[in-house]
Amino acid sequence: MNLSPHRMAVLLAVQRSGGVVAAADLLHISPSAVSQQVRALERESGARLLDRTPTGAVLTPAGRVLTAAAERIEDELAAATRELVALDGSTPTGLVRVGSFATAVRALLLPLMACLQDDHPGLEMVVEEVEERSALTRLRRGELDLVLLERDERTPAAAARGTTDVPLLDESWIVVVPPGQSAPTSLAELVRASWIDLEPDTAGAFALLRLSRQLGTPLTLRHVGYDYDVVLAMVAQGLGYALLPELAVRGGHVPDGVGVVRLPGLGTRQLVVRHRSSRSEPSPATRAVLTELLAVASSLDLG
Repeated sequence: MNLSPHRMAVLLAVQRSGGVVAAADLLHISPSAVSQQVRALERESGARLLDRTPTGAVLTPAGRVLTAAAERIEDELAAATRELVALDGSTPTGLVRVGSFATAVRALLLPLMACLQDDHPGLEMVVEEVEERSALTRLRRGELDLVLLERDERTPAAAARGTTDVPLLDESWIVVVPPGQSAPTSLAELVRASWIDLEPDTAGAFALLRLSRQLGTPLTLRHVGYDYDVVLAMVAQGLGYALLPELAVRGGHVPDGVGVVRLPGLGTRQLVVRHRSSRSEPSPATRAVLTELLAVASSLDLG
């Protein structure tokens, strides 16, 4: 039996996203390509891996065995990447430009700058708050050295050729409740709520779509936000419930009266760091910043 780790990762994407079409969106390939990879893995394993239902694809027992193994492979690769980043024992100097979004700037990059001043006085880090598509374009052009990305669950899109993704942290999605509304105690109670939608193609939008699939019914979406602080302000005005990552709630200002509720089954947001990969990159300075960033992320006490 010769199992393909790549095909196992595709199966894992199907499991995490809830279906073949959603997995195709996340992996930036066609649904037929996802189905072909799963069928090939079924031939390799000699077992049926998916049962297709009206609400999505469900793993068989054999499928659960392979996705669990795929997660272990993913974790081992992430650990190996961290160890490689830490191998360079020289004292790096130079400028490192980092593109990020607001919650990561507050929770990770500002504390990182303080650490660098103390431990790496020869390093200078420049932080830019930038939209993801622009950040990735600038990374390819060499205008940024590191880019922080957010993904719903642990299903990041495959890194473009010549780049590498390093998993940074996983954090919980949390329900934010308008003032005067009772706190939900189960996912089933969320069906009746009106929601503030999040900008299309963002991690929050995918998380809401996944929640809708879990509940088996479309969510009522009335407003759209991009910046999590704006979404919190909308919730405070009673415009609807919101699904926000933990760092947005803990790093931002939660208005008086707004409820913050953890519920089992809401899933996680994963943050990853992308850098260019070649014989000369990442540079020693970029590696040093990445090593310190991983340390800051691991020190966070996330629920």
